[in-house]
Amino acid sequence: MSRSPVIVRTVPALRRAIEALRARKAEVALVPTMGALHDGHVSLVRLARRRAQKVVVSIFVNPTQFSPTEDFGSYPRTWKADLARLTEEKADLVWNPDVKAMYPEGFATRIVPEGPATAGLEDRFRPHFFGGVATVVGKLFTQVRPDFAIFGEKDFQQLRVVTQMAADLDLGVKVIGSRTVRERDGLAMSSRNVYLSTGERQIAPTLYRAMKDSARRLKAGEDVEAAMAAGRQQIAAVGFALDYFEARHAATLAPIGSLKEGPVRILVAAKLGKTRLIDNIGV
Repeated sequence: MSRSPVIVRTVPALRRAIEALRARKAEVALVPTMGALHDGHVSLVRLARRRAQKVVVSIFVNPTQFSPTEDFGSYPRTWKADLARLTEEKADLVWNPDVKAMYPEGFATRIVPEGPATAGLEDRFRPHFFGGVATVVGKLFTQVRPDFAIFGEKDFQQLRVVTQMAADLDLGVKVIGSRTVRERDGLAMSSRNVYLSTGERQIAPTLYRAMKDSARRLKAGEDVEAAMAAGRQQIAAVGFALDYFEARHAATLAPIGSLKEGPVRILVAAKLGKTRLIDNIGV
């Protein structure tokens, strides 16, 4: 039977636990999560285990990245199941602060990212989001002081924002992106997939198929806008309310006119019923 990870909920306890993990100069990898862990999260923990001797997983549903109209209160919280999975995966430490521990009374500092955070993708529809992400991840990096931090590529703009922030602020953390884990029909694993009805779940993989189809069109030499327009039509036809479906430069997230302009990423966000899904693939 696997040993349960150490669980800490205050910053002083975290500092003591991190010092103990770093005995004998062990490298530490951090996997930031909001809980409701699925196989995609497990893949991040396994990658962390391959990169470092000690693995810390944070579980914190961060209120500052939710707007008043979003699902902070109803966001799935599955602590017992999460702890069982992390025990099975041999995580060493779980950092599980409450809101008051992360944002104590009088908290008055925010990180306001630019660059990839202002690319006109998620930021266009959720202008509050990346400030909340950058602030909480900045705190996690300074609290845990990891050598590596593992993020999924499914949230690709977030990955670019966090990578830029760590470099710009000299935080000494190497940010590593991990490939998106998908269901057998191509739907990217997400904690929010539980919100989909049975009918919506059957429709949801259209996002992945549309991206793959548009990628094939681009590789065949089709005009970028024509290829994107075909994907948008495919997604809208099955009932999605589309926010964006874009081909962007994979490093800067700037718009591109052709595949010759650099590595390309197709990114999509769309709402199906009450559930908003995001995804992306490389071309």
